[in-house]
Amino acid sequence: MTGEQSQPTHTAEFRFVCPYAEKLYAVLAPEAGSDPGEKSRVRISRDGDAVTLFVEAEDASALRASLNMWLRLVNVCKEVLEL
Repeated sequence: MTGEQSQPTHTAEFRFVCPYAEKLYAVLAPEAGSDPGEKSRVRISRDGDAVTLFVEAEDASALRASLNMWLRLVNVCKEVLEL
């Protein structure tokens, strides 16, 4: 193994439009940093009242695992911010 990362072959993009987009982005953005050894990478952006989550992964299993974590985190944030 040479230590090189393989190119992502699987991607997913979600756009969350909500009145608390600024707060949602503030919570999610620090979590988007990824380890070089990870099989997936995440980018988060905000445009007005929308937050976009873009995930790319080396394989379908890594994409599924990453999406499970990120969508769960978004859901928890949504529940807390709507209290």
